[in-house]
Amino acid sequence: MTTLYTAKKYAVPALEAHCVEFLKKNLRADNAFMLLTQARLFDEPQLASLCLENIDKNTADAITAEGFTDIDLDTLVAVLERDTLGIREVRLFSAVVRWSEAECQRQQLQRCLARIPQTSGRQPVVREVRKVGDCCPRPLLATDGSECGQAGPAQSGILVDREVVSLFLHFTVNPKPRVDFIDRPRCCLRGKECSINRFQQVESRWGYSGTSDRIRWVWMWDWVGPGRRMLDFTVNPKPRVDFIDRPRCCLRGKECSINRFQQVESRWGYSGTSDRIKFSVNKRIFVVGFGLYGSIHGPTDYQVNIQIIHTDSNTVLGQNDTGFSCDGSASTFRVMFKEPVEVLPNVNYTACATLKGPDSHYGTKGLRKVTHESPTTGAKTCFTFCYAAGNNNGTSVEDGQIPEVIFYT
Repeated sequence: MTTLYTAKKYAVPALEAHCVEFLKKNLRADNAFMLLTQARLFDEPQLASLCLENIDKNTADAITAEGFTDIDLDTLVAVLERDTLGIREVRLFSAVVRWSEAECQRQQLQRCLARIPQTSGRQPVVREVRKVGDCCPRPLLATDGSECGQAGPAQSGILVDREVVSLFLHFTVNPKPRVDFIDRPRCCLRGKECSINRFQQVESRWGYSGTSDRIRWVWMWDWVGPGRRMLDFTVNPKPRVDFIDRPRCCLRGKECSINRFQQVESRWGYSGTSDRIKFSVNKRIFVVGFGLYGSIHGPTDYQVNIQIIHTDSNTVLGQNDTGFSCDGSASTFRVMFKEPVEVLPNVNYTACATLKGPDSHYGTKGLRKVTHESPTTGAKTCFTFCYAAGNNNGTSVEDGQIPEVIFYT
């Protein structure tokens, strides 16, 4: 770089070109930030562009290099504003915090919380900054919802409660509230292109008449003041809060289920009438959902309303208007309540399910009494099923819908 400075100062174009070419050939992730700073200083746009491309592709390595904390403010802002950085936002946040600490030491300034004009930001980089002295910004990162509380912005002390609430609401509610940062994620594609093929064999002759070919698929993520309340439900370790954080009816142990049928048959129809079955248990439990049978005609979507009713008073204790998708098999499919429903011992309740959809499988050879035994404690939960008088779409103890009850003890 000293040679390049000399070539620039004394206007020696040939030497300048050789210096730039040498730097291009020796550009690596661990020196990309240092070269970017010098390229901007010496007005070498081509070298600067190559440095930025290298940082985009190797962001994680570049920000851990020693030279990262030595760059100037303008260079940092120029990098943070890029839409193509290949790194998770929470790591970028930590790197900028590290840079800011180094800038404090260089300027011999005490850190203080303040606000300065918006200088950098993308979602997830919030257009708010932490001021060190008079000019040193620290971007606040709105990471994806699983990380924004655990690792950085929400617990950094930089955000006030109002901003923490805004951040968490953005990732947890619909419609999303208006926020003070760009909420469009960076558009870079990291890693290698991948593909999957869902078939094992190829045959001939598939026709087309204007109708769409469609297939349902589900993406499983291997991957959950007011601001402190939001943090209590989303982060670990949990911050101290000024309210009781123990749920009233906590669900302990493992999820359990019982199935009251011994056999599955085909064709159970629906015309708007509810399938109902009366039941009681020998101990207090919390019912969280039912297992229902699905279509006999292949993959199908159902709309369903599920309820648990106190039989004697006809009071609805819990319900949910929802839906479920089935794959055409004779398996049961989970339909859950919004909140657990407390069921007391030796009290009659009615399980109710109103389905809207095509004919389904149904259960037969039903059991009047079904016992679930805990594999760890040996404790037994006994269900007793009875006929629910009135309109019940034909469901009874012997056959029908609502084969499973899903519960906690």
